[in-house]
Amino acid sequence: MNIKSFRISGRFRDRIGVTASAILCASALMAEPQHGIAMYGEPALPPDFVSLPYANPDAPKGGKIVLGEVGSFDSLNPHILKGTPPWQLRFLAYESLMGRSYDEPFTLYGVLAESIEVGPNREWVEFTLRPEAKFSDGSPVTVEDVMWSYETLGTKGHGRYRGFWAKVDSMEQTGERSVRFIFNEDNRELALLAGMRPILKKAQWDGVDFENSGLDVVPITSAPYQITDYEPGRFVELTRDPDYWGKDVPFKVGTDNLDTIRMEFFADATAHFEAFKAGVITSLRETNVETWNSQYDFPAVRNGDIVKSEIGHQRPTGIYGFVMNTRRELFADWRVRDAMLHVFNFEYINDVQTGGVQPRITSYYSNSELGMRDGPAEGKVRELLEPFADALLPGALEGYSLPVADGTVRNRANTAQALDLMAEAGYTIEDGVMTSPEGEPVTFEILIRQGQTDNVSIAEIFSTSLKRLGIDATVVMVDSAQFEDRTKSYDFDMAYYERGLSLSPGNEQYLYWGAAGVDTPGTGNWMGMNSPAADAMIGEMLTADSHDDFVSAVRALDRVLTTGRYVIPIMYRYDLSRIAHAKQLKYPEKLPVYGDWLGFQPDVWWWEE
Repeated sequence: MNIKSFRISGRFRDRIGVTASAILCASALMAEPQHGIAMYGEPALPPDFVSLPYANPDAPKGGKIVLGEVGSFDSLNPHILKGTPPWQLRFLAYESLMGRSYDEPFTLYGVLAESIEVGPNREWVEFTLRPEAKFSDGSPVTVEDVMWSYETLGTKGHGRYRGFWAKVDSMEQTGERSVRFIFNEDNRELALLAGMRPILKKAQWDGVDFENSGLDVVPITSAPYQITDYEPGRFVELTRDPDYWGKDVPFKVGTDNLDTIRMEFFADATAHFEAFKAGVITSLRETNVETWNSQYDFPAVRNGDIVKSEIGHQRPTGIYGFVMNTRRELFADWRVRDAMLHVFNFEYINDVQTGGVQPRITSYYSNSELGMRDGPAEGKVRELLEPFADALLPGALEGYSLPVADGTVRNRANTAQALDLMAEAGYTIEDGVMTSPEGEPVTFEILIRQGQTDNVSIAEIFSTSLKRLGIDATVVMVDSAQFEDRTKSYDFDMAYYERGLSLSPGNEQYLYWGAAGVDTPGTGNWMGMNSPAADAMIGEMLTADSHDDFVSAVRALDRVLTTGRYVIPIMYRYDLSRIAHAKQLKYPEKLPVYGDWLGFQPDVWWWEE
């Protein structure tokens, strides 16, 4: 493979004002190996830390957790665009050079790498591998494996990896166990992203078509868990490697305590829940408060065999709801999207679904310091947005909030407002049917993954409301594979959409909302937004010199996204992680900032009889 050579482009030299040799000389004088790296400031944990603050270093090893998933899978390779793998494999079955602490907004500590060094302005980063790091077959993890992994993922892997690789000007082996990446743009997050790519065993992929692999390769990795059994579409079982090389690495102490992690797959949510009640699975994350309060009163809960745990967190809401594909002519007009937001009768839907107890998502970064504030944009946020004033939609500068319904079935005032918005966009009603400016009836599909019964119910109430406007919206359920294929290729009108967000947004924001995603398949930009303002705010966020400037840039981005009216948000289902689990499954008392992460991953759980 033609690995990128160690070179520095003229553009990069001009930007930093020194030659390649000067960089190398300066780095020798200025860089110091570190045990970790933070986006801003220094890591909270010292070089001699024993374990992560939310891990229990005395946790016993052993036991088994059985998780349930609604859907199916047809691949064991989570790093490519093709196929539908179990999403957990990205996190359980692979390791990276550095690992993320979920008790700090964006801080990494060494895993495969024993140290990290950066240039004076983070224009390069260098990692030194631990000498004891090895794959499960006993072979060492080498710099060659690292370089091959980065090149392969960056050129043949999923779109999530390609953006970073495009920003790498060169990489080179600088020592027996060291590798350096030099970047081609000023972006302080790149040094952190460089530590977070999965490392694959190069020799295992010799002669294998990486982009089209699926179930044909069971990966050999350096991770503590290896895939030991699976049946396509039915289950995947991972077993803890008794000879795992990294059990004494501080970042790993107190983690990976369970001997077995098994994932069972079910056709729908009902089968999933019944399997939990029957003891087939041992842990279930409930996202509906009404269900949590009313349906978890079966015998195993009453006699204490099943425990109900509520785990809090401090992260943003993210965005969950129905995304409108602006590649479709109907939703290209913001007034039509605004009309959809008015027709969507959230207050009534929330009452039906949850008894009205769950709050609504009000913006992409709500529930955190990064979320847009009420009222007009002020200070640094306004300063960042004003150059784009002519292109911003109403509310971005003046202030914006989602339409509020009166809670009745008919939602008369908002429905009337929706009719006015449709009329402004050139749509008329003829014989009770909403027609486009070209005289065609307005119809569209709402695409939902099979098994998501709550979302189907919400979509059907929405569809009924649309009929009052003369719009025919059909709810279409497809299996997981079809849903993945259609959303990756943006082959839908409206679809159920989930995008979790963190307290440390970075380069992945380009993948979520960047203009390149309008035409590039497989990105998170399902809505097809092409906003110079959004791209500029992401750039400001990535080059911020202080935490205050960073927060202002994200708040400005949140305004652009929210007032873009791309997604109809639903209730915030993840204000807490509501986990029902076997009484033997325990988790630490000390919760990290991202406490609900414990509800997704069993990393620090243990089994105690």
